[in-house]
Amino acid sequence: MNLSSLHIALLTHSVNPRGGVVHTLELANALTAHGHDVTVFAPAAAGEMLFREPPCRVVLARVTGSQANTVEMVDARIRALKEALRDSSSFDVLHAQDSISGNALAELKEEGGIEGFVRTVHHLDHFDNPRLAAWQVRAYRDADSVLCVSDTWTAEMQRTYGIDAVTVPNGVDTTRFCPDVSGEADDATCTRIGVDGSPVVLAVGGIEARKNTLGLLDAFALVHRKLSRAQLVIAGGASLLDHNAYADRFIQRAEEHRLSTGPYENIVVTGPLSDSAMPALFRSSDVLAMVSLHEGFGLVVLEALACRTPVVVSDIAPFNEYLDDSTACWATPTDAHSMASALMRTIDGSFKADFARAVPALLARFSWDASARRHVDVYLSYLSKQSLAIL
Repeated sequence: MNLSSLHIALLTHSVNPRGGVVHTLELANALTAHGHDVTVFAPAAAGEMLFREPPCRVVLARVTGSQANTVEMVDARIRALKEALRDSSSFDVLHAQDSISGNALAELKEEGGIEGFVRTVHHLDHFDNPRLAAWQVRAYRDADSVLCVSDTWTAEMQRTYGIDAVTVPNGVDTTRFCPDVSGEADDATCTRIGVDGSPVVLAVGGIEARKNTLGLLDAFALVHRKLSRAQLVIAGGASLLDHNAYADRFIQRAEEHRLSTGPYENIVVTGPLSDSAMPALFRSSDVLAMVSLHEGFGLVVLEALACRTPVVVSDIAPFNEYLDDSTACWATPTDAHSMASALMRTIDGSFKADFARAVPALLARFSWDASARRHVDVYLSYLSKQSLAIL
């Protein structure tokens, strides 16, 4: 084993632009830049490709068979990853970023196909289905080393689940997310997806209960009464979970508020966007609203700030772990009036983020280079323990 050039397999659950997948690809970039040999594994249906190609080897684990419901979909992805990893002896480290890939590695470990694996927990969900719940537990319980992207979740894993986790934070790509790009290109992106509001309130991650999209809608309705040209843009939303019932409630609530939905309407729901569209959308928005009820880290907050877009965030952990009054405007996510007030204070300039000092200092703390170095430290500690266990 060459410790200066580890052979690392990074496993993710999807080819779609979700936070955990973005984390995987950015980490792959940074580890590759440090001279490590990285392979990204992702389950994919026929014809699917990763939304962004990293500068390393990519193995798409082909998903086949019937997938009539969420359980069958998860099972099919676990099987696909296991098949793709049958010959994994060349890897020094196998690192799962989610419960799906974590279960693929847990099964291989139980079968004797691998000695162990590393798992990052971004956040945990509540599942009523017992099989989904059991899969979630196994994916971190059977891991040999558990990482979390925030101190909040590290403490939660230790306190609630008895897992001795360590914090390895996210990073932000400040060359990709930056304020200094041609306005014409950004305008073209907005025109294409129907964004022309004044002001524009942006939310990223689609329509989900965890993201508190209904609460944000109620807050936006209050803003819209005062600013009739205001537009709420909900970007992204590629998810393996079924959020249709919640989305239906969102559309019904919008109608109750007499807010129209569609391109150039009061509310624009973009669905998944091209990778190049997101920086443009951040720069073109007046404020990012990240008012989640439950979050692992909130990477889009850093991405927005890197584009000099002010942010309104929930006054909860993990946001208050790394943000403060100079970098974010706080809101109570269960109170529409609190969220509306924070949005208005950001829009009218009553709240001003410190883009001269505090925001650059914040961004400097969260680099993918630093994250990669911290990951390697964890990998080396894990490998040392594995060697001692063999002896």
